[in-house]
Amino acid sequence: MTKAEIVEQISTETGVDKKTVLTVVESLMSTIKQNMVEGNEVFLRGFGSFIIKTRAAKIGRNISLNTSVKIPEHNIPAFKPCKEFVKEVSKLD
Repeated sequence: MTKAEIVEQISTETGVDKKTVLTVVESLMSTIKQNMVEGNEVFLRGFGSFIIKTRAAKIGRNISLNTSVKIPEHNIPAFKPCKEFVKEVSKLD
C-alpha cells in the first residue's frame, strides 16, 4: 500500500478531502522522523513504537578489493509493533 492509497482510504472513510488528509499524513511522518533524528523514540499506543537501535561496530569485507573494512557503531531506526498488532497479523497465516 502506498501513501497515496492510504490518503485515498482515509479520505473515503472520514469524508475529509484528500488534500487535508495528505497534509496530516505527511505531518505525522515528518514529526516522527524529526523526533527520531533528535534521538527520541515515538510510541503510538495500540500500534507500535518507532525506536532507535544501535548496531555494534564490526569488520566487513570488500569482496572486489579483497580487503577488510571497519564498520563503526551506528544507530538505525526500527519499528516494533505492539502485541495486538502482531497477533492480528499472525492470524493471516
